[in-house]
Formats: sequence, C-alpha cells, structure tokens
Amino acid sequence: MVTLKPAPADYGIKFKRVDLPDEPTIDAKIEFVKQVERATTLGEGNVKVLTVEHVLSALHGMGVDNAVVELNGNEPPICDGSAAPFVELIRKCGLEEQTALRKVFEIREPLHVETKSGSILTLVPSSSFRISCTQVGPDGRFTQYFSTEITPEIYEKELAPARTFVFYEDVQPLMDKGLIRGGSLENAVVVRGDSVMSKEPLRFSDEFVRHKIVDILGDLILAGCRIAGHVIAVKPGHGPNSELTRAISKRYAQMVAMVPPRVIPQGSAVMDTKDIQAVLPHRYPFLMVDRILSFEGDKKIVGMKSVTINEPYFQGHFPGHPVMPGVLQVEAMAQVASVLMSKTNPGANGIGYFMSADEVKFRKPVVPGDTLIIEAELLRTKGTIGKASCRCLVNGEVTSEGILLFAFILQ
Repeated sequence: MVTLKPAPADYGIKFKRVDLPDEPTIDAKIEFVKQVERATTLGEGNVKVLTVEHVLSALHGMGVDNAVVELNGNEPPICDGSAAPFVELIRKCGLEEQTALRKVFEIREPLHVETKSGSILTLVPSSSFRISCTQVGPDGRFTQYFSTEITPEIYEKELAPARTFVFYEDVQPLMDKGLIRGGSLENAVVVRGDSVMSKEPLRFSDEFVRHKIVDILGDLILAGCRIAGHVIAVKPGHGPNSELTRAISKRYAQMVAMVPPRVIPQGSAVMDTKDIQAVLPHRYPFLMVDRILSFEGDKKIVGMKSVTINEPYFQGHFPGHPVMPGVLQVEAMAQVASVLMSKTNPGANGIGYFMSADEVKFRKPVVPGDTLIIEAELLRTKGTIGKASCRCLVNGEVTSEGILLFAFILQ
C-alpha cells in the first residue's frame, strides 16, 4: 500500500517505510540510487525502496515538489504498470501552492551521456521543459519516437497511462535474477517477436516510447531540482537516465554553491555610475560598467555590470535564448581598463581606443540575471598606451578573457 502525504516547502520528496521499526525515510535523490536494472531502487543502509520510478514520475509530471510517500513494504504497488493510478491518487489528495520559490535549474550548456549499449541522452537549453525520445527495441523492433513539452495537463493525458513493457526474450533472464516476480499481462505489455501480448489493447500506438518518457521523468526528479531544458533521448534506460541525473545534480550543486556575492566596499575606491560617466564618454546603450568595486594601486581594478533582460541587444541575440554578445564583454573589459588608465591622468577625460585584442577566449555564456565581474590588470604602460590582461567572471567562473592593447586619448 502507498499513501501520499503533504510536506512543507523545501522538504523535497521522501519515502517512509512505515512497516519497519522507527519508520526510516529515504530521500528521493540520486545519491541514494542503489540499482538501475529494469527499475530504480533507492537505499540507505539496510533500508531499500524498489521500483520508485512510476510514483516519482507522477509527482514530477503533476508538479509536486514536496511530499511524503509512505509504504508498508519495500515497493510501491505496480498496479497496471503505468503512472496513471498515482496521478489519480494525487488528484484525490489535491495540490496546494506553497510560498517558497520552486527550484528550477535553467540549462545553459549542453550535458551529454552516451553508453556502450548505444544509449544517448543529451540535455540542451530551452525556455521550457521538453523531452524528445526514440525507443529502439532488439533488432530495431518497435522503434518509436515521441516529443512533447512536459506540463501536468499533457502528462496526465498523454504520458501517465502508458504501461511498462518487456520483450519476451528478456523475461526468463530477469526472472532468474529474481526480478519482475510480480509481473503479469495485467501490469506489463509483453512483446514476442512482432506480436504484442497484453490483457487489453495498446493505449497508444506508440505506448512504448511514451512509457520511456514516464521513466525518464521518474529518474530525473532525483536530481533534486526541476529543469528548464530539452532532453533528447535515444534508447534510454534507468542506467543512462541515472547518469544524466547525476550530471544534472552535479552541475546544479556547482551553481548553488557559487562563491558568496562580492561585497561592494564603501569609500573613496568605489565609483558609481555617475563617477564612471565623469571619466568615460560612453552612454546608454553602450556603457558596459555600472560600478567600480575596487582599485589595487594603479595596476588592478575590478568593475561590475548587472546584466538584465532590458539590455537592447537581447532582442536579437537571440530571441528565446538571450546571450550577451562576446564582443560586448570585450568592450566591458576595455572600459574598465580605461578607467584604470584614467587614474594615471587624474582630472582628465579620455577615450580608450582599441589597438588590438589578443588571446581572446569565451568560456561560458552570460545571460540575463547574471552579475558580470570585470577584472583588469595593467601589464605595461607607455605614455597613453596601455596593455592590460582582462577577464569577465560570473559566480567566480571565467566567461571571457583576453589581452587588450589600447590608447587612452585625452580630450
């Protein structure tokens, strides 16, 4: 028996074994995955919960972030082999919006998993959550493709009813391993040769690939966050799904464990926008530094640029996937370096003209909401000619860098 109970914000999803002394719980997180053959098993110490993917998929697909899944055994009931019974249970429980913000990981750089068995899973940027899946059976049998955005409405109607399936030649080895002991034609579709064996007709002409997406959703929620991205899967399985989930979890952990926000110092070393405009002639929309955070003598400087969706260049670079142009990051470096050069000519206005940009590299995309930290260090000066090593960072990670040579021309 399974019972779903509400949980407070930021609680996550936990399985509780009410049949055991002290009623131990296991977090639905990738680090507790113990087995991924034909099903996903969670475990901590001697406590295990088997075949968690369908109930987790239903919670994921229906938008549930916090819940307690109580079990009076080591496995949720298989029911009809689909996630639909759990969706029905969620509907009976009802959904309640909570005050805390949902944890959503917006994918900015592709993640890729490829296995020796031929499974390929790639996660690419997208403004919404979407899964495109190709199911390939033995010898290419029942190859199916389905692509859909994931919303509660679509999940309930188009995905949850799809049942688990197995190829007949795989049944005996699985039973020899002690797996699918409770399997029957009532809770799984069996494929023998080119024939389909089940108690009822297929619910969809492409039911197999839809169930693969159900499984993907059940495994991906173990990352501990929701995703804004497009999963492209070819021949997925619980093993490859878990590898992608582990990669997502690692990338997400790196993001949330970002370096503490830089403390903006107070005092004479700080320049606000008004002070910067007194030194540089640049104005909207081409002033690429909002604040100077610090000077280190006459050799080093740190500036800051808050990147917002209101930047005019985001209208065309790119629609639906806004990215700050690399050339504007280079311009930001030059402007900050020009402010540093102006220190050697106090009270004088001037313009930093590019002479060359060498060893320029772009490491990571910069998107709306990022705070761009711009660092410049003068390597050499001769009169009004300066050479500076510059770089831009977001959350402590370098997004671009280069060696700039420019002339500071006094006005």
